[in-house]
Amino acid sequence: MTPLRVAVWQCASLPGDVAGNLARLEAACERAAAEGADVLVTPEMFVTGYDIGAERTRALAEPADGPIASAVAEITRRTGVAVAYGYPELLPDGAVANAAQLIDGGRAVGAHRKAHLFGGLDTERFARATERPAAFEFRGRRIGMLICYDVEFPEAVRSLALDGAEAVLVPTANMVPYEIVSTVLVRARAYENGVALAYANYCGTESFEGGSEQVYAGLSTVCGADGSVLALGAAEGEELLIADLTGAPQPYLRDRRGDLFV
Repeated sequence: MTPLRVAVWQCASLPGDVAGNLARLEAACERAAAEGADVLVTPEMFVTGYDIGAERTRALAEPADGPIASAVAEITRRTGVAVAYGYPELLPDGAVANAAQLIDGGRAVGAHRKAHLFGGLDTERFARATERPAAFEFRGRRIGMLICYDVEFPEAVRSLALDGAEAVLVPTANMVPYEIVSTVLVRARAYENGVALAYANYCGTESFEGGSEQVYAGLSTVCGADGSVLALGAAEGEELLIADLTGAPQPYLRDRRGDLFV
């Protein structure tokens, strides 16, 4: 089987501009298609922007099968590139989740809701996920998804690896001064679990009227299952990273003592 080819899109946020972000996404998918990519990964909450305030987050939240999903589905049908994108999901009980969804060929094939909420930015807006992440089938492979802070917890990636995931896609909104996540933790998670990791971050700054300003760290990265760095973005500037997810995993999952450690 040929390796999965992933496009990781490091870009600036356009807070609140759903239509503009969807137009940018379509253009990025066209570029990824020209490079033969199977899937494109956007940053966290890409469609709406991440730090946009509680009121705007709720106003822009949609169900998983809402108009945003329909627009992304059409992009995947037209370009042939699957899209893992972040958005605020309106839940049946009226709460809002920080969510990510993978759409391929016009239909949703996988989803994740953020389990580890980052400070007040998340806890004041989002419901905490109540289920552990689960792997799912994508183009003949088993993969998983996490969101930003999730990947910094070893057990999150380990759980997906034990569920058979070969790769983990991670939309993120990682800020300065947490560059160590890109340069150390993502690579460590890949190596210790024998899974490839695609980590898509924002670059530049993001602000909304009356709110705070975030300075994003860039450094989007793709790591192979052997911990090798297959692609690494700059600290600043938009980039479309293309990499084939390769690398032979280490024997940690085979040799782990599940009888001693949960």
